Amino acid sequence: MTEIDLPRPIAAFIVTNNAHDGDALLALFAPGATVADDGRTHGTEDEIRAWIKSHLTDPNIVITPKSYDGHRLVASGDGDFPGGPLDFAFDFETQDDAIVSLSIEPV
Repeated sequence: MTEIDLPRPIAAFIVTNNAHDGDALLALFAPGATVADDGRTHGTEDEIRAWIKSHLTDPNIVITPKSYDGHRLVASGDGDFPGGPLDFAFDFETQDDAIVSLSIEPV
């Protein structure tokens, strides 16, 4: 598979997620960041921390990038959940090497 050139905060999100390090994942988000996933928007540090735990680290999600178009990463997600692996679109907004907004939807 060809390596995809990703901006630093997005590449860090993938590497940190795949290491299942919830604290390091949380540190990638800017103050006031939001995450939209599964029909909910998480907008506080505690909400994002809980989302990371329930949606990424506890199910041991491993994200494998497939394509990137400047803000939207399409990737395969696999882990301890039924029906995987599944493809997801991750729409990132970043500023100063931090994630300010992340929206995730199945593709």
